[in-house]
Amino acid sequence: MIDEKVLSMKDEIIRSIQGCVKIKSVEEQPEGDMPFGQGVNEALKYCLELSEKLGFKTVNVDNMIGYAEYGSGDEMIAVLGHLDVVPEGDGWTYPPYGAEIHNGKIYGRGTTDDKGPTVGALYALKAIKDLNIPLKRRVRIIFGLNEETGSLCVKHYVEKGEEIPVAGFTPDAEYPIINGEKGIVTGKYLRKLNQKGDLILKYIKGGIAANVVPDYAEAEIALSADKKEQIKKAAEKSEGIKVEEKENSIIIKSYGVSAHGSTPEKGKNAVTYLMRFLGELDFTGDLKEFTDFFNKYIGTDLNGKELGIYLEDDISGKLIFNLGTMNGSENEISMEMNIRYPVKNSLEDFIDTFKEKIKLGKLEEVYLRHKKSLYVSPDTEFIKKLQKVYEEQFGEKAELISIGGGTYAKAMKNIVAFGPIMKGQPMVEHKPDEYIEIDSLMKNVQVMAAAIKELAN
Repeated sequence: MIDEKVLSMKDEIIRSIQGCVKIKSVEEQPEGDMPFGQGVNEALKYCLELSEKLGFKTVNVDNMIGYAEYGSGDEMIAVLGHLDVVPEGDGWTYPPYGAEIHNGKIYGRGTTDDKGPTVGALYALKAIKDLNIPLKRRVRIIFGLNEETGSLCVKHYVEKGEEIPVAGFTPDAEYPIINGEKGIVTGKYLRKLNQKGDLILKYIKGGIAANVVPDYAEAEIALSADKKEQIKKAAEKSEGIKVEEKENSIIIKSYGVSAHGSTPEKGKNAVTYLMRFLGELDFTGDLKEFTDFFNKYIGTDLNGKELGIYLEDDISGKLIFNLGTMNGSENEISMEMNIRYPVKNSLEDFIDTFKEKIKLGKLEEVYLRHKKSLYVSPDTEFIKKLQKVYEEQFGEKAELISIGGGTYAKAMKNIVAFGPIMKGQPMVEHKPDEYIEIDSLMKNVQVMAAAIKELAN
């Protein structure tokens, strides 16, 4: 009955998701009463207005977060989604905010992560409402606004005294059910430069976010004509390195493969390859010190062994390290790093060692953000209910899994990740040409409707 109702709304669901994806909701500097910038605020406004049209009560919590609510009862369950997206980056076949449909797929930043599933959850709840299916608990579809950059939105929700769900899920990862997530540390560090010598770094840039493997990086070096020839010859022997000559300088370009920061082994880090190449050049002073430090302690190491922070457990595996961005000028270089540590460990197990190593590079800490690891026991009632839904919907055993990725579940108590990516589907979030298959989207809405019904009773 619910499945048929969901399918009857297919065109409306697609149009609503397209409308949301067309909004460029990358977090920007605060503007007036918009703490995450205009684009993110516009996305919140869009979803709250859509919720009202669908017949739900809506609440806007200071333009930091909002929600749609349905039903009655003393307790509340929630679907936690987010409307912010990572920057689009380069390499798109279709416009990143065009929400175009090609070959049965909606393309655009946020189609999978997380606008598509979040708007889909609204329609899952609408199916329940339209069918007058009785619920013992209230249901909230929560619209977060800065999941990609710290989840301050949920922190504000809690500080304002908004209700915490007794159970819920976020459609922010993959099926079946993720009950374990590594802790995440994201840090930005700055090195001041006083350059001298025959080679001068004019600028360096690469990467779009700490939790994304950079697929491109470049640096401009001021130098003499004879040095130019040396670098050109060296580039010819280096994988993924190309050069572009200018009158008094040379631009070194590094090409890699993008991947999510939780699975850096699936990518090729263009920044680390560029730094390896720069480390072979005749820099002196501060820049030589920095390239030596980088290549010794960071380089292509994905598990923090050279930094002395390697950890591993039997639930979630090895610590994961990703160098996400690097930007610099003649006077300074900054970089952002992303560390994901096992669920059985804590920040205290490695942070002192990490900071000691960072000091060796004469790096100043700009910020350090931390999300604790997450682990929900398999014996928890709502975990068993989600397992039941999954097994009924997909006809196979609902295995519980632990991941290196940080889903939105970390931000709020009594939440785990549940979908939207099905077994065998590629991970396209944070990548060029992000998309969601329409058939998968509709199946997800059906699954979310079944899960809401189960958790709310």
